[in-house]
Amino acid sequence: SWGEGPGAPAPLTGAAGQLRQEGNRLFQAGDYAAALASYTRALALCAGPPERAVLHRNRAACHLKLEDYASAEADASKAIEADGHDVKALFRRSQALQKLGRPDQAVYDLRRCVSLEPRNKAFQEALHDLGSSMQEKVSLMSCTDSKVEQMFQILLDPKETDTDKKQKAAQNLIVLAREEAGAEKIFQSDGMRLLLRMLDTGREDAMLAALRTLAGLCSGHRSRTMAILAELEAPRVSAMLGVEHEQVSLAACNLLQVMFDALKEGLQRDFRGKEEAVVLDPSKELKLLIGHLLEMLTREGTSAHGHDNTLNLLIKVVPRKSPREPNNSLTLWVIDQGLKKILEVGGTVCEAPGSLPATENSRMSAAVLLSKLYSDLKCDAERENFHRLCEDYVRSWFEGHGLAGKLRAIQTVSCLLQGPSEAGNQVLELEGIMESVLALCASVREVDQLVAVEALIHAADKAKRASFITANGVTLLKNIYKCSGRDSIRIRALVGLCKLGSAGGTDFSMKQFAEGSTLKLAKQCRKWLCNEAIDASTRRWAVEGLAYLTFDADVKEEFVEDKAAVQAMFQLAKSEDRSVLFAVASTLVNCTNSYDHEEPDPQMLELAKYAKQHVPEQHPKDEPGCVRRRVRKLLAAGVVSALTCMVKSENPAPTNSCRELISRVFLAVVEEAADRGSVVAQGGGKALIPLSLEGTEVGQAKAAQALAKITITSNPEMAFPGERIYEVVRPLVSLLHLHRTGLENFEGLMALTNLAGISERLRQKILKEKAVPMIEGYMFEEHELLRLAATECMCNMAMSTEVQELFLAEGSDRLKLLVLYSGEDDEKLRRAASGTLAMLTSLLPQICGKITQVTAHWLEILQALLLSPNVELQHRGAVIVLNMMAADREIAAKLMESEMLEILSVLAKEECDKPRVAQAAKECLAQAVACGLIKPNVNGE
Repeated sequence: SWGEGPGAPAPLTGAAGQLRQEGNRLFQAGDYAAALASYTRALALCAGPPERAVLHRNRAACHLKLEDYASAEADASKAIEADGHDVKALFRRSQALQKLGRPDQAVYDLRRCVSLEPRNKAFQEALHDLGSSMQEKVSLMSCTDSKVEQMFQILLDPKETDTDKKQKAAQNLIVLAREEAGAEKIFQSDGMRLLLRMLDTGREDAMLAALRTLAGLCSGHRSRTMAILAELEAPRVSAMLGVEHEQVSLAACNLLQVMFDALKEGLQRDFRGKEEAVVLDPSKELKLLIGHLLEMLTREGTSAHGHDNTLNLLIKVVPRKSPREPNNSLTLWVIDQGLKKILEVGGTVCEAPGSLPATENSRMSAAVLLSKLYSDLKCDAERENFHRLCEDYVRSWFEGHGLAGKLRAIQTVSCLLQGPSEAGNQVLELEGIMESVLALCASVREVDQLVAVEALIHAADKAKRASFITANGVTLLKNIYKCSGRDSIRIRALVGLCKLGSAGGTDFSMKQFAEGSTLKLAKQCRKWLCNEAIDASTRRWAVEGLAYLTFDADVKEEFVEDKAAVQAMFQLAKSEDRSVLFAVASTLVNCTNSYDHEEPDPQMLELAKYAKQHVPEQHPKDEPGCVRRRVRKLLAAGVVSALTCMVKSENPAPTNSCRELISRVFLAVVEEAADRGSVVAQGGGKALIPLSLEGTEVGQAKAAQALAKITITSNPEMAFPGERIYEVVRPLVSLLHLHRTGLENFEGLMALTNLAGISERLRQKILKEKAVPMIEGYMFEEHELLRLAATECMCNMAMSTEVQELFLAEGSDRLKLLVLYSGEDDEKLRRAASGTLAMLTSLLPQICGKITQVTAHWLEILQALLLSPNVELQHRGAVIVLNMMAADREIAAKLMESEMLEILSVLAKEECDKPRVAQAAKECLAQAVACGLIKPNVNGE
């Protein structure tokens, strides 16, 4: 409970006392951060130890609510130092200690609480629950002893030939390692030596089991990770990434990521307790591991998928998760130590002798990593250093290494143009690069042409180079397209022409080529796309072409009609070649018109025409009706299945810009309520959750809005089964922020209303995401739909005790607003507000007295509810009146002295037409009789 309790010191006086009272009020209102600030300011003004102890205790309560358990423990400890018998401080410290994973100390504090207040049931129950939990762990530890030993015996016995038995032992060991008790047992019972022996066997099954078990041991545990790393040694762990066996490489990649997460957590938290002595500076270990990964990129013998896994691991662990994190030193260190190594992978020419082993995804993974590193830089000086290193590397290959060096330099430029394009553009300006690209386009060697044409295509994306290429490259590309006998070259030349031919975007009045040319180019792209005789790495270029040609509405219409081409594109999106993802997503965005487009101001259009300025024109086939037809065709072809597969991609993971495009398409396909069920059934709801939590701000907002649309019209428990439903809350709350559009606000409120009506646990999750103040804010909105949605949401949230108590807070207009809204003309708003009042007056009798104080019009509002032609409003009004009469005899008297008696008497007789209203009215009259305010009729009525 919040009250200071018996034996509390005298209240503080002066400024410190006012701040403490303000903190109490803010805490009761649910604003824990502001309450914490008030107590902290009071602490600075307060000198007496007893008063300081109370403030520390109150601060501990705030920290618990804010889930800062380390600070909660520290403040509670300071309160206990002043008064060892302070049960509230002891209880709060025990709660913090449990959350910090120190149950033995928490038990000690709870025992002291019980000894001080033996009859306190809350203390007794907490002690019982914690004791049971600890006992379970002890028994689990004792029964796992023999199991662990038995599993290792089976896995290490070379004579054991029963494959099923070995697989079962391996699976059991992995599962055991994921439980804290089992992990600790494995670690303490000579498990590390046995796991190293399993790695030394060289057998793939044993190595996989060992690596996956080690991942369980390291997960979320810094000190254990440090100890395991010391045993395994960084070079050995990183070397396992480069092995030829793909599954072993992936398992090593997963282990390293778990280790990185455990170590990085150590950089962000205060070191406390036992682990402080073990983990002094995890940053050294981090750099050591990353240094070995960078060495892996150019080490002889590293496999092609080893390169991919290494790059993808670096993408995940090096750049900051959020720009709000101040420290980007790891990124700067990687750029200084390893940028040239990353460029070496990105500039690999696979057909050249002595080139690094690479997959179809290697160059794209390198481009994504370079882009992430560049985006993580904070100032011009850091970016200039990045540019200088790139220029030095490209120049070193371009000069003095003959044709092979020039090819490598141009391939590196292509990689940069696909990643940090600003750096790519700058390198493209180096003397001789562009001229070499154009010259090599005419080479008789296929590898030269491939590298040069790809570079030309990527350069054509960039406005700075487009005019130069349009003047010099179009004729060349046309000649290559017409004359080359190789499909791999022709298709790339075609993509270059597609990019140059789409300069007008969706403005069909600005086209580079003659009428019908884009349709012919698109037809050829579709033909190549469907030709399974051509390898997938070449066919993906057909999708690149369509990504540009589908700016043209005629091309979109023809493409979605060609079901074979659409499905061939989806198959490519699901294939192992992940470099096609962005092109597929771009094509789908074009086909669904899900890019942002603002309606032009009619007056500005007239002015533009008068000034003879160009005015963009929309194609008739991009009208909403045409777009909806295209969306339906894509749904029938399996677009949802393709999108969910694209989201799951890990090798390489989609870039943030690609994720944004996927989110846009998802939003387009859930626009029609009738389509949402099939989108959910095909895994769309599950795929939208990660899209709404990570990526560009626009992408997250689009995904969150798609989730809201699904939650509004579908049963949320069916659309997001199990624990997934709780993951939806945060994205929906993000739609309530003020910088979101009115439609996003409205749909977020509607979706949260549905969730809040399901369970208390969901309401608690919404409270934890600090949504209630935002919902309240929208209750004051002028826009009637936003106001209504917010009031309906608050009605469902008011089923939680914490929200109910907000309506009792002094100095708040919350209750007044509900009473006034119950008298508004908007029937839906009245229904939501009166429903909330009916519930609050039932659960909190003290609310009844406050209703009479918040507005002088309370009585006429209640009478209007009872006289409403809407039966539901009448019933809610009758329930409110009944609750008020039961709560306070004085209020009951005021009601019976008014016209309310006559209204209730009439309603009580309408049993046939309005049974629920009549029953509530009768109960009101019975209450009045019980209070002695009226007498029953002679016949007992």
